[in-house]
Amino acid sequence: MCQVGEDYGEPTSVGPPPPPPRPGCELKCVKCKEGLPVVVIRVGDAFCRNCFKAFYVHKFRAMLGKNRLIFPGEKVLLAWSGGPSSSSMVWQVLEGLSRDSAKRLRFVPGVIYIDEGAVCGQSPEDRAQTLVEVKLILQTVGFPWHIIALEEVFSLPPSVLRYFAQEPTGTEGAYKAAVDSFLQQQHAPAQGEEQLSEPGTQGLQTPAGPPTAAQTETRRPTAAQTEALSRLFDSVKTLTAKEELLQTLRTHLILHVARTHGYSKVMTGDSCTRLAIKLMTSLALGRGAFLAWDTGFSDERHGDVVVVRPMRDHTLKEVAFYNRLFGVPSVFTPAIDTKAPEKASIHRLMEAFMLRLQAQFPSTVSTVYRTSEKLLKAPRDSSAGVPAGPRCLLCMCTLDIDTADSATAFGAQSSHLSQTPPPTAPAKAFTAPCCSAGEGRPQGCCQGAGPCGREDPQACIIEQLCYGCRVNMKDLPSLDPLPPYIRAEAQLRRQRAWVSQEIQEYLIEDSDEEAHSGES
Repeated sequence: MCQVGEDYGEPTSVGPPPPPPRPGCELKCVKCKEGLPVVVIRVGDAFCRNCFKAFYVHKFRAMLGKNRLIFPGEKVLLAWSGGPSSSSMVWQVLEGLSRDSAKRLRFVPGVIYIDEGAVCGQSPEDRAQTLVEVKLILQTVGFPWHIIALEEVFSLPPSVLRYFAQEPTGTEGAYKAAVDSFLQQQHAPAQGEEQLSEPGTQGLQTPAGPPTAAQTETRRPTAAQTEALSRLFDSVKTLTAKEELLQTLRTHLILHVARTHGYSKVMTGDSCTRLAIKLMTSLALGRGAFLAWDTGFSDERHGDVVVVRPMRDHTLKEVAFYNRLFGVPSVFTPAIDTKAPEKASIHRLMEAFMLRLQAQFPSTVSTVYRTSEKLLKAPRDSSAGVPAGPRCLLCMCTLDIDTADSATAFGAQSSHLSQTPPPTAPAKAFTAPCCSAGEGRPQGCCQGAGPCGREDPQACIIEQLCYGCRVNMKDLPSLDPLPPYIRAEAQLRRQRAWVSQEIQEYLIEDSDEEAHSGES
């Protein structure tokens, strides 16, 4: 019972408990147990500066080492966008080729930068200033570099959309033999060592001078090319289709430069976080059949040029910390979706969804990423690592449209988009195509009479696309603004299919036993 004069102390304040101390403030490095932590990657994983660098570099080297796709002396093109991930990738290659590196990288690097300012809202003055910053960094790095404007897609040849068979790389023993041969060349006499021990690193020790033959920059795009590119992207209805089209054109440019200059591998800076977002986005866009190529370590859809992703084990948080701690230079350029609202495109919506979920459940990105590692690259009718059969005109993956089974969603989409039945051969006499693949032919010669002129030209292109690309092309009312090389390759494929159908009854097919004996 309360009494007068009794002291009950200060009233207790009701409220939330004080926040727990931040992890890593009073801990030691989880690796060396001595240094003070400067980075907390995950809860309980606090690293000091030196251990974090070793951890970061080991991830990059281990990804290249366990796959063994890049042979010593092979030319590798580094796709650099100026962003954090691709800049960190270039920096890893630069340090791996230096003399101070414990296990030096043995390939010959080159860097490519695609100027996309025409479709990202940059003025000519801003584009010129960006190119100045890009050249300064590339000259500091010292690798051979190539600066290409996105407008150059209007001068690409149709052959960029064709598959070229890849030379067999051999077994693990062949890789070890190539390494031994490379090491023997390193231990050659001093004169030979200076020429062979450091491929692609001539500019690492001295500042880069004026551009050489290995440092190429395309001529400034003309006003007509810039206008044509702007007209193409302005005609696209949705931001989702614009982003997919930009990615497709960028890939075609990189592929053309790689083939022209003899690069057999292309490195991209896709991080673990970015690949997890890309996996979910591809599922939403109807590209589930190609997830293994879109998110895997290697992408062999082009044949002679293989795309590799050595940064796929690094999260965006790790990349940001590494670039901050070790001063990795980068160039900020606005993207096509800069300042776009969250629901403006499927890409933006999926990115916001994944990052928000990652903030609440820190294992979200790693779970999605590990799921992508279990995907196999086996097409429906083949067990090989490289898909066979007709390929999509844009993404160059195997066509996943099943016209034989109209009950499937793919067959329904195909029958919906086909406006007219395929042309049938005349019974009276053999009729030649209305145009041929010869140079100098006008682009519109197929729109009259003939096998490829009997249908709508748009339908001729649509039927050569995979399901995902067909969905994106719905947002492009007319295919006329497309670059000429896409329309030319579509006409050529259509003519070849028509000729093949005409002479099919005159061909003698090998029996199974003869085919098997010929392969052996």
